[in-house]
Amino acid sequence: MLEPSPSDALPPIPAKRYFTIGEVGLLCAVKPHVLRYWEQEFAQLNPIKRRGNRRYYQRQDVLMIRQIRALLYEQGFTIVGARQRLSGDEAKDDSTQYKQLIRQMIAELETVLVVLKK
Repeated sequence: MLEPSPSDALPPIPAKRYFTIGEVGLLCAVKPHVLRYWEQEFAQLNPIKRRGNRRYYQRQDVLMIRQIRALLYEQGFTIVGARQRLSGDEAKDDSTQYKQLIRQMIAELETVLVVLKK
């Protein structure tokens, strides 16, 4: 069985308003059925549902999924433990999301710098 890749190897989040479940699966290295299951388990994860019950995730949803993924796959939390961690450490979670967002922006700026140097 393949091990989940570390969150450092995840691709940068594109500058889009909404993402489909397939796009989020690729951005977070998680299969769509796992995302649907996590929606049931984590109250913080609530994508917009439109016609045909299609899910549309926003940037903060993608960041939350990456955080859930890190708790479960990298730090070894159980679903219950990860749920408690997310609900109990709101201030810490915000700082973790901001750090992840800053890393994302740095990576995008480095990409722009490489393009500009050419």
